[in-house]
Amino acid sequence: MSNLYMEVDDEALAEAAAILGTKSKKDTVNAALHEVARRRKRLEALERLVEMGDRGDFDVLLDKADYRR
Repeated sequence: MSNLYMEVDDEALAEAAAILGTKSKKDTVNAALHEVARRRKRLEALERLVEMGDRGDFDVLLDKADYRR
């Protein structure tokens, strides 16, 4: 990908760098982009778990007689 210039909110960048533990602008922006993608994947996985719970897929876990020791 080519280098392109864009204006970035310096205050938001500094806050993101502090949270992400990054040093350079490039590392901060890349880490933030990766974090957004990972958060979306986690949200989608959580939504699938909720659907499974709503279907009763985990109901067997409610009966302690079914627990393995």
